[in-house]
Amino acid sequence: MGIKILEKCVGCGNCVVFCPRRAIKTYGVAIVDENKCSNCGICARYCPINAIKVDTSL
Repeated sequence: MGIKILEKCVGCGNCVVFCPRRAIKTYGVAIVDENKCSNCGICARYCPINAIKVDTSL
């Protein structure tokens, strides 16, 4: 998987709002649906606490 939600995620929901594929839900913390995620990294760009890492080696 190219997107990793780190333990410091507080579930603010910014990633959910900005994900163009609607691949993220929050249940206390963000959860990425690997089948929907395109690894675009938009979620990480809008995370206010940098709790999302994108693996660019894919």
